[in-house]
Amino acid sequence: MTIQEFISKWRTVKLKERSAAQEHFIDLCHVFDHPTPAAADPTGESYCFEKGATKHGGGDGFADVWKRKYWGWEYKGKNKHKDLNKAYDQLLRYRSALESPPLLMVCDLDRIVIHTNFTGTVEVIYEILLEELAEPRNIEIMRAVFHDPEALRPGRTSTAVTQDAARQFFDIAAALRARGLDPAAVAHFLDRLVFCLFAEDTHLLPDMVFSRIVKQSNDEPARFCKILAQLFETMATGGDFGLERIRHFNGNLFDDRTVIDLTAADVKRIAAAATLDWSAVDASIFGTLFERGLDPKTRAQLGAHFTSKEDIELVVDAIIMTPLLREWEETKVIIERLLSTGCKTAASAAKASSKPLSAAAMQKARGEASSILHQFLTRLHAIKILDPACGSGNFLYVALLRLKDLEKEVILYGSDNGLGAFLPQIGPWQLYGIETNEYAHDLAQMTVWIGWLQWIRANGFGSPADPILKTLTDNIIHKDAILSPDGTEPDWPKVDFIVGNPPFLGGKLMRRELGDNEVDRLFALWRDRVPPEADLCCYWFEKARAHIAAGKCKRAGLLATQGIRGGANREVLKRIKDSGDIFWAESDRNWILDGA
Repeated sequence: MTIQEFISKWRTVKLKERSAAQEHFIDLCHVFDHPTPAAADPTGESYCFEKGATKHGGGDGFADVWKRKYWGWEYKGKNKHKDLNKAYDQLLRYRSALESPPLLMVCDLDRIVIHTNFTGTVEVIYEILLEELAEPRNIEIMRAVFHDPEALRPGRTSTAVTQDAARQFFDIAAALRARGLDPAAVAHFLDRLVFCLFAEDTHLLPDMVFSRIVKQSNDEPARFCKILAQLFETMATGGDFGLERIRHFNGNLFDDRTVIDLTAADVKRIAAAATLDWSAVDASIFGTLFERGLDPKTRAQLGAHFTSKEDIELVVDAIIMTPLLREWEETKVIIERLLSTGCKTAASAAKASSKPLSAAAMQKARGEASSILHQFLTRLHAIKILDPACGSGNFLYVALLRLKDLEKEVILYGSDNGLGAFLPQIGPWQLYGIETNEYAHDLAQMTVWIGWLQWIRANGFGSPADPILKTLTDNIIHKDAILSPDGTEPDWPKVDFIVGNPPFLGGKLMRRELGDNEVDRLFALWRDRVPPEADLCCYWFEKARAHIAAGKCKRAGLLATQGIRGGANREVLKRIKDSGDIFWAESDRNWILDGA
């Protein structure tokens, strides 16, 4: 079959999705000289129609066509799905069950939309209309689909896009600061702007609405500001924005809908930033944006600091994930013993018959195993994590993604072993933070929400309900973590784990940086527990120790300089050894003081 014959045939076809899908695909195989599933793989082991797959989030379904290491393909009927994003979201829910192929494809017979799915790269989308299939570039793309998917691997990584985004917003922030605008107001505005860009590229905002605003008012900054303020207003409550229906976002992000007065040059910079793929930006960029949105002269006073992702992962894995993964392995051993012998304990299993379980016994074993799995998931859903110096939320962000990965593994294990369909429930509401800077406190909430939304989109696992950004003001608290205004010791919430990077400030530098009054109040409160000469971070170590001793936390892991091992700082470590223990430490890691 030639391409023109294919176009002529399918231009007039009105068949329903199921009736048309396989014939359409077989015709494409003939056009692009690719064997059909039955010809290439009669067993359907690696290439088949209607590949059975378990959806993330529960339920079974199938991809219309699947080929291992090539693609998963979802068909929809003509004119039924003007927006194929929903079809793509459906395919995402099958992705792991389809072995995460490099290409995810959706088609409504009039269009073929190709989403790249290569690990660690920016997603690229190719849309080919039926009437344009014969164009040379589209022929090249389709030949790659059928014969060499690797040829469609994007050249840019998520890291590269994140770096570009940081540079773009550094230019915007610098231009706004140069006009004498309040640094915190600049940072708040950038916060909302970045979320709009992210929401647009993840289809939480419809039909490229932000980019259309930029394009239509590119040379009219006053008009751009007016329309953008209207968009912020609508995102705060949900509702109609012109002909578009905007979902309810808020979560405090749009409580302040102020739009800074922008120049034509500012709008052009924003337009340039809008061309990036913000769905691929690492959420940890927001910590960098926070620092760059503030006056560099005030960074130290405001507590802005940076911790590399590698250092964060080191702490989170050791403190949080190691015991949880150990518990998960123990849970799996019990479940597998139940399913093979009908017994929970090793002693009972040793006495059990070696014969296969009867149907009734297997049903009972599956019921018990399902209950055990549910108990472990309930445990995960109840976990609480605190960062008592959370800054822009990067420790909380990494911890959330690690928990979501484990939850996904547990749910898929249950599905694969016939133990039932369990819904994902882990989310930002399990995270707690304390931050002294008001804007960093707001930013931390947005960082964890964006991280959560990115994870859902990348894994096709669940979907956010309105309001998309729920308020976390009772979780991430704006206050001093070690000294209340009235001179008393602040309360920390009861949690399972504490992680973080408290500020480092040598005893001799405290008065210069914090002021005599603040230091005198700090020393008066903590004198019996922390020597006055100790580094500032030691107050967090002592507070975490006391929290564990009081039964309000199980494990804690905090970063410090090597100086904590000597001098007055060592007294704090001795107190930790006296009331508990130090079970893990990592020494001599390179440190970047200015991560921005």
